[in-house]
Order: sequence, then C-alpha cells, then structure tokens
Amino acid sequence: MVKRKTHGIKEWETDLSSQTGSSQAGILHGNNKDIVAFRWVEKENNNKIMVSTGLLDAPKIEERISNGKGLLHKNGSSRSNLFSGDTENVLFTYSKMHDIRKFYNKTWYFVYSNPSNFGRILLLCGADIVKEIISQINHKIKNIQPRIRKNFIYLFVRACANVYIREINTQTIIGDMIKGEADTIYSTYLGYDEIAHHSGIRDKDSFNALKGIDRQIKRIYGANNYSKRQYNIVIQSDHGQSNGSTFKQRYDLSLKDLVHNLLPEDMKIYDELSSNEDHFSQVITLPIKDVKNLVKNKTYNAKNKYDEISTKIKSKGDNVLEYITNYKISKTKTTKKSKIGQRDAEVIVLASGNLGLIYLIQWETRLNYETMKELFPELIPGLVQHEGIGFILVNSSEHGALAIGEKGVYYLDENKVEGKNPLEDFGPNARKHLLRTNKFEYVPDILVNSVYDKHNDEVAAFEELVGSHGGLGGTQNKPFIMYPSDWKIKDEKIVGAENIHRILKENLNN
Repeated sequence: MVKRKTHGIKEWETDLSSQTGSSQAGILHGNNKDIVAFRWVEKENNNKIMVSTGLLDAPKIEERISNGKGLLHKNGSSRSNLFSGDTENVLFTYSKMHDIRKFYNKTWYFVYSNPSNFGRILLLCGADIVKEIISQINHKIKNIQPRIRKNFIYLFVRACANVYIREINTQTIIGDMIKGEADTIYSTYLGYDEIAHHSGIRDKDSFNALKGIDRQIKRIYGANNYSKRQYNIVIQSDHGQSNGSTFKQRYDLSLKDLVHNLLPEDMKIYDELSSNEDHFSQVITLPIKDVKNLVKNKTYNAKNKYDEISTKIKSKGDNVLEYITNYKISKTKTTKKSKIGQRDAEVIVLASGNLGLIYLIQWETRLNYETMKELFPELIPGLVQHEGIGFILVNSSEHGALAIGEKGVYYLDENKVEGKNPLEDFGPNARKHLLRTNKFEYVPDILVNSVYDKHNDEVAAFEELVGSHGGLGGTQNKPFIMYPSDWKIKDEKIVGAENIHRILKENLNN
C-alpha cells in the first residue's frame, strides 16, 4: 500500500500511559483524562481498584470519558475494542459486554452464514495451539532469552486472541463493508500484542502473528472491490511494545518486595503484578473482582489521620537531591510477608508494564513528598537508588511535581534540573507527559518508571511480561498510523491519542 503510494505512514507518540485503555479512550472518545494506567486505585471510592478491561469497570470508564460524540457515534461499528466510540453496533467491545443483548446481534450472520466457517476457525485455533506448544519446546531447548513461564491456559488465550477474534473481526468487517450501511468501522486485532507480551517483540512467533494480521488486511482491502461503497482503510497501532527481561528476573525481587523492604515491617501490602495470564485473558478466565468495599471503614479515620499529620509537617527547605543521594538505606529485610488480601492492605502496589503505582491507602488523598519523607524516610531514596528504577514521580507541597532519579531531580513545574536529568533517556516530551499525569485525579502517591536501557532498547517490566507497554521508554511509545495519501496530516509530530482522534475526525468528517 505504501509502495503503491495509496497510503502514507507516520509515527506518533503515546501518552505516559502507553496502553490500550488510555490510547483507545483518546482515539475513540477524544478524552483519556484520569486514566493513569491499566489498573489504578480510587482512594475516594473506598480504594477500589479499577481495571481497564473490567466487565464492570469499562462501562464506568466510558461513561466518564464520553461526551456522546465519539468517533463512531454517527452510524459506526465497533469490533473487539475496549470502548465503543459511542456506537450501539458492537461486538466483543468491553464497555458493552455487560449487556448480553448486544452480544447476540445480527453481526454474527456474517460469520456463520457459511457453515464451513465454524469448522475452519476451530481447525485454525487447534493449529495455533500446536504452534505454541512447539514454540515453547523450541524456546526451552535453545534457551531463548528473555523468556517467561507460560501457564496452561495461555495456549487457549493465544488461540482465542490470535485466531478466533482475528477471524471474527475480519468476517464482520467484510460483512459491514459488503452491506455498506456503516460509515465508520473500528476494530482491534489482538494477536500480535498478546504473543509479543509473552514471547518478546523480536521473536519469530510475534512476526508470524503480524503476518497473520497482514493477511487479514489484504482480505479487507480486497473486499472494497465488492462493496456497495468504497471505504478508506486506516491501519494504526494504539501503542508500541518494549522488550526486556522483567524486573523480577533481573533483580530477584518484585516491586512489591522492594517497597516492602523500604517500609515499616508491620505494614500490610497488597499487589497486582503477576500478569502471565495477561490483560486480555481476564475476560476469558475469571470474572472481574469488584473491590468497592476494599479497606472499608478506613476512609474517615484515614482522612483525619492525614489532616492531623499534614498540618504538623512543614517544609524545612531541605535539598531534595541531597536527601535522595545521601540517605543511607538500612539492611534489606530478609523475611517475606505472607499473602495479604485487598481488604487488609495498607499499601497497594500495581503495575502497567514498566510503570508501577504505589498507593498508601491509609490516607484518603494523595500524600505529598514532604509527608512521605517524614513518615517513611527510606521509601523515596530507596526506590530511586535501586538500579532497576529509572525515575519516580511525586508531588511536593513546596515545589509541585518532582521527577526524581538516582542522581538528579527535575522540578517539573519550574522546568529546572538539579544534578543529572532523570528524564534524559525518556524522550523530549517526558516532562509534558508527567505534568499532565500529575494532575490526574487518581495518580498514585508514587508513580514509578523502570530503568530504560537505550543501548539495547529494553525496559524492566514490573509485570511478568517480556514484551510490555504502559510507561515511558523505547518503542512502546512509538506506534504508527497508516492513512490514505489524500488525507490532510500536518508535518509536526503527533503527540497523544487525543490528537489521533482529532486527525481521524477531521478526515472522516464526523
């Protein structure tokens, strides 16, 4: 398509939360405000953990971000997306899957009107399962690294994402095109993302998944010859991925373990870091846990406690750089804490690729730098002094947003750096992304971004995924958009998913 000059292709830059929840909210609805990561905690909502793919959470998120005029609100259709773009013509769309009536619709006619399709899809799924088994044996024999252990259910998750959803998408898109009634059709192909998470972005399995998607695009391209109307075809990624061994593989401890070592011994920590089953499979393997009663009855006391402490703690004009570089961390704790349930937790640690979120949920509002320094003096220096941490984001009552690294502090509001710039390797727009995120309602007490090895183009994901996205660093922030050559696209760099929404709206005239 590029060689024929029917299409142009352009890289764009994701927001800080370089994952599908944030990107699709921006692309489909033009609004991804307050979507901090794949998962986040809402302290004011009884410390509920919101999940982008949650069957109960996705509808609430869409309600927050939608103004009723999304990308698909004028006679559009949504296929296998997180959000609907304000259309009711949906299939496998997370924000609408709670309504079973929308699942059983006439769209399925395009798939099963041909009796052979069902058997064909089953055979393709079976073949994909066999390919994965062979691949796992091959990876083990050749000791291909980085590598993670994949559980049994992953065989079926991969086949579902890489084959079943792929085939359903293509058949229904072509059906919509032949019928010619939909003005705009938006669909997500999940296979590459799913496989690259588990095998890495440079693995043969991942490239084979891309080839499979390419064949679907060819089928869709050819369908224009039989459609009642000609459709413009736009191909885009809503994020990239970055490769690398996980944080736990590199340092033999998780982000939760690191936080545990830096807090008082008796503090109870709950975490959601292990994502070997991945985000997509949560819809298949388990119902989303509704945790709106998490840490119930703590909120009122916590607020009083915060108010009492925060009035006593005043800035002493201490030098932030001296504090983080000179503070000596006590000997690492060797005891491991037993598994803590969500209801009993005092700290929640979450992960979104190489982006970590630390919530001190004894307090109803976000703790500032000064308060955390006083109450938990080892926490901030202990995090940034660890070689696996690139930088953290905290908010200071005196200085505003602070990006802190091992050897330097970036006073983001003042655009002033003391010591070595901790954002040096994370792109020219890193400050802009952090300032925006720092204003989000549900930003954690401490936002943690892993180290980025620019020489090997690798990050250290806090989830157990060797291909990851969610934070800053490398190719995860560099998706693309491939568009018809006659579209009007300005030469300047496209930054943020909301600007992709604007470009699509301007050129689709809806």
